[in-house]
Amino acid sequence: MTQTPEVLRELRATIDRLDAILLYTLAERFAATKHVGQLKAEHNLPPADPAREAQQIERLRKLAVDADLDPEFAEKFLTFIIDEVVKNHKSYQSDSPSNALIGE
Repeated sequence: MTQTPEVLRELRATIDRLDAILLYTLAERFAATKHVGQLKAEHNLPPADPAREAQQIERLRKLAVDADLDPEFAEKFLTFIIDEVVKNHKSYQSDSPSNALIGE
């Protein structure tokens, strides 16, 4: 029982490292989706792509099963991210110079 505090400390340190990895990975993902959103805005493409989103959700659900993670959780997590990405893409559309010309 005397090892419990040390084991707990080590597990928490692992969790802290993994949280940092998750955040930096999300930042990298959002940097890539920013470029996608800007390209969509430049080419007047819709900010959302429901077919692509459905494919991604299905792919992540399968990966979740392989990783022994609840696929429902994986879907909720990805849906949350996709919603944020689409919101960002919409803002790029409204900021796009080509859209300013369309409104005139």
